[in-house]
Amino acid sequence: MTLGLTAEQQDLSEAVAQFAARHAPVAATRDSFQALASGELPPWWDALIANGFHAVHLPEHVGGQGGRLVDCACVLEAAAKALLPGPLLPTVAAGAVALLADATPAAESLLRDLAAGTPAAVVLANGADFHARRDGGEWVVTGASDITEGVRSARVILLAAGTQDGDVVWVPVEPGTPSAVIESVSGTDLVVDVGQLRLDEYTAADVLTGIDPDRAECVVAGLVASSTAGITQWCVAAVTAHLRIREQFGKVIGTFQALQHNAAMLLINSELATAAAWDAVGASNESLDQHRIAAAGAVVIAISPAPDLVLDALTLFGAIGFTWEHDVHLYWRRAISLAASLGPVNRWARRLGRLTCAEQRDMSVDLGDEDSEFRSTVAQTLDAAMQLRNDKPGRQGDYEYFKTGQQRTLIAEASLIAPHWPAPWGLDAGPLRQLIIDDEFGKRPDLVRPSLGIAEWILPSVLAGGSKELQQRLIPPTQRGEIAWCQLFSEPGAGSDLAALSTRATKVDGGWKVNGHKIWTSMAHRADFGALLARTDPAASKHRGIGYFILDMNSPGIEIQPIKTATGEAHFNEVFLTDVFVPDDMLLGDPVGGWSLAIATMAEERSAISGYVKFDRAAALRRLASEDGPDREDALRALGELDAYTHAIKALGVRETIRLLDGQASGPASSIAKVAMNVLLRRTFEATLQLTGRRAMVTDAESGSEFNPESSIVESYLHLPAELIGGGTREIQLNIIAQMILGLPRK
Repeated sequence: MTLGLTAEQQDLSEAVAQFAARHAPVAATRDSFQALASGELPPWWDALIANGFHAVHLPEHVGGQGGRLVDCACVLEAAAKALLPGPLLPTVAAGAVALLADATPAAESLLRDLAAGTPAAVVLANGADFHARRDGGEWVVTGASDITEGVRSARVILLAAGTQDGDVVWVPVEPGTPSAVIESVSGTDLVVDVGQLRLDEYTAADVLTGIDPDRAECVVAGLVASSTAGITQWCVAAVTAHLRIREQFGKVIGTFQALQHNAAMLLINSELATAAAWDAVGASNESLDQHRIAAAGAVVIAISPAPDLVLDALTLFGAIGFTWEHDVHLYWRRAISLAASLGPVNRWARRLGRLTCAEQRDMSVDLGDEDSEFRSTVAQTLDAAMQLRNDKPGRQGDYEYFKTGQQRTLIAEASLIAPHWPAPWGLDAGPLRQLIIDDEFGKRPDLVRPSLGIAEWILPSVLAGGSKELQQRLIPPTQRGEIAWCQLFSEPGAGSDLAALSTRATKVDGGWKVNGHKIWTSMAHRADFGALLARTDPAASKHRGIGYFILDMNSPGIEIQPIKTATGEAHFNEVFLTDVFVPDDMLLGDPVGGWSLAIATMAEERSAISGYVKFDRAAALRRLASEDGPDREDALRALGELDAYTHAIKALGVRETIRLLDGQASGPASSIAKVAMNVLLRRTFEATLQLTGRRAMVTDAESGSEFNPESSIVESYLHLPAELIGGGTREIQLNIIAQMILGLPRK
């Protein structure tokens, strides 16, 4: 997906792509490397200005297009994807920073010049050492910048300079005078100039005020991230096209599983980079700390990894990708330069870690007063629930969200436990109403939202394939927490290949007789009912002759044996089925069409697992990063990296929600988030174990010992395999992404 979520933004991106195809094909760009490095503007610069691409975000009253920052981010993304050369990014960034200034004649004059097409660059406070002093009615500035993109082609450079009072003023500098010299360097990036600005007693009549240096840095970070997101998107498209046609050993190499997995991971990382860039740009209207969190996350997820992601793409092309003639190295060079432009990533990661020790990223969707009458009804119901209690344990486990009682019953009877389900079991709630319900529960943190547990994955199949009588029998008591469920899919000989199951269901009078062996069945020892897959027609194709049954777990012929895991607990079970009778009305849908229902169940499971990002898995690391100690800086860096990844997954979900609110079809976000969660969990516990040291030698510390029980991390770590494997292993998910989303061939 691209940064733009609306039709207008997608049209804007397409217009930029078409402009680049007409005016700046890469072959033509290759002929202009020397001219670009010297600061010459591309011959089509005036045409770009005429289209207004450089000024999408500038106000109409100064000659801009009156759009938002995210709109011009879409322009930069598309330009980077097309490798559009020249100083578009530094010019756009200069305008975005100038927009932060107080409304003065100097600021308006600069904005008008930028809107008119003056190429520009911006030098941030941490990217230079400039000092400004008053001299009568003028400012005198001296100092030097770090290496900066676009300064050789710039006709105006907006730079931050410190004053004797400790303030920062922003000075528009016109280079090319004896007191403002541009020193050329040999740039890594071949499609835009870089250089260094030196000022020696440069005199400026006017300066810009009111620009917070941190806010300016965050704005620029979001725009750079938008460009690197475009680069990684190009890599995904180029690699996928190559894998579909390149042949080795008599086969299209896109059929090789290792290459499929690498391409799928490239897509996942590209989607996370795009989500992080989108979040950083969107946070420009939020509080400064929220903007800092989002911008730092974009640097860590979208900008810093870009060179390595392009390198992954290069290796997927093989040796041809390392040749001068192949375009991938031009994107690689650009990614390297952009990643370097904002300084060492470790500083950004530590900064993010410090911020998230005190404040978390708020990604709630502002719904305003949408559907206020519905919101009022939900609020009244939840307020009434707050007056009641749940006084009985749940059937599915000893957790607050499984407890039963008057409070849960009230919420269930108001159809708020699964509001997206059809009436009478839900409210037929679309994305907007679901968000309103989420928001109202969030406003009442002391009200525990009931969970359906495993039933959340299974009951949608009951709704799709079960009779009204069966639905009435099973759904209300499950919502009240009176019925527990298990999922009888996996078998010892099938593993993740569920369609290879051997459990047989043979038709008998009034129903089916089932024989077989299931394994890894979570909570079977507590379950009242289970969703069972069994082969109904051995002669049918692998995915066709399968039935989806609802099994009464109290039926004769069922034997349950616990499987003790590394935790010492037995949440999983083996289930042996010997001549178990299942009535006809417990078969969902077609006797040989159960595979489609199974796929839907597994999709619900993957979606639920990817939603686990809402739980803070880095709690122990966060505590360590909040404490003084020799490892605090390392903990802050690790925490920042993990929170950046977490925020990107959350942003991915928010973007999908916005798309659904706009009436668009659901996308691949759940499959991508499932793999991303797998990566996040592994990284989280790896970092935590490396930094907690001897605390990891105990699992459940006794009170009064030197080990804080709240800091124990091993107990959670030992439960990790269940989350990594549940809903399908990472490898299976990568197969799905490669074949179903990228369209790579199966064989």
